[in-house]
Amino acid sequence: MPKLKTKKSALKRFKKTANGKFIRKKAWKGHLLEKKSSKRKRSLSQKAVVTFGESLVLRSLMPYL
Repeated sequence: MPKLKTKKSALKRFKKTANGKFIRKKAWKGHLLEKKSSKRKRSLSQKAVVTFGESLVLRSLMPYL
């Protein structure tokens, strides 16, 4: 059976935790930051855990992670 290729775009965007969950960055922090509150920008800076359904897809995109 041939080796499976890793999707490099997914590899750059997601990290795996010790428990096997995937971590991602939050969206909406790229531009137009003047109108967003400091509290909201701080919240967007934190990492988020990927949902279980999406993590099933990520496993196929990154088989060796």
